[in-house]
Amino acid sequence: MAEHTEEDVKLLARLMRAEAESDGQLGMLMVGNTGVNRVRSDCSDFTKLNNLRDMVYQKPGGFEATQKGYFYQRARQKDIDLARNVIKGEKYHPASNSLWFFMPEGSCPPQWFGQWNLGRYKSHCFFSPLQSECPRVF
Repeated sequence: MAEHTEEDVKLLARLMRAEAESDGQLGMLMVGNTGVNRVRSDCSDFTKLNNLRDMVYQKPGGFEATQKGYFYQRARQKDIDLARNVIKGEKYHPASNSLWFFMPEGSCPPQWFGQWNLGRYKSHCFFSPLQSECPRVF
């Protein structure tokens, strides 16, 4: 992953918790994968992301959690440790190559805005571009 500060790690930890704490540690790790993939990808909606801060606060196309008070709580050490894992490159299926996720009311659609469904983990469905379109994600 590109250079990052301790504050960036804490920011990612807060995002992971706010987006997926209800899905447990593995769900949080998958959200982290998606975020880190966006920074690495340099494709699709994510060509101007230079670091984790750009990714977290991207407008439009960023994360809903940044609009909620829960996101602004101090990062917990256990969440910081999870964020470090994904920054180091650990990947968790089905989010290994994802750039998007969402929480549907029912089942996961096969595609979402033209992106392919990689699978579901608890409440979130994860989606990826084709490798030919975003090779840095793979």
